[in-house]
Amino acid sequence: MSTPSLAPQIMKRPWLMRWMKPISNWYFENAGYRKLGLRADDLIPEESDQVQLALRRLSPKESYDRVYRMRRAFQLSLSHQLLPKEEWTKAEDDTPYLSPIIKEIEAELSEREDLESMIISKRKANN
Repeated sequence: MSTPSLAPQIMKRPWLMRWMKPISNWYFENAGYRKLGLRADDLIPEESDQVQLALRRLSPKESYDRVYRMRRAFQLSLSHQLLPKEEWTKAEDDTPYLSPIIKEIEAELSEREDLESMIISKRKANN
């Protein structure tokens, strides 16, 4: 599920961060999902097993909020409308809520795979 990201390398270099920040802000403002009331993690495709498991691990409130945002955005999309500007998702509200759980699940699965593929052998006794 995880895709390679340049973000850690960009964040290590302050000069590059200052150069990229306005571009990233422009991109997120023009992506359009915030104008429908969605958050970035609402756009993660739900087809993989890891995402399905992460969705089951969400708290009931967060799960309800996600479904509400998705249904509202779908209805707005069908009617070719946008939310009023005061209801748009603000940048400070657009925090990841699902991707940390997905990363945790991927780490658990890789650890399980490593443990299951481990070969245990007895040491030979020295005479």
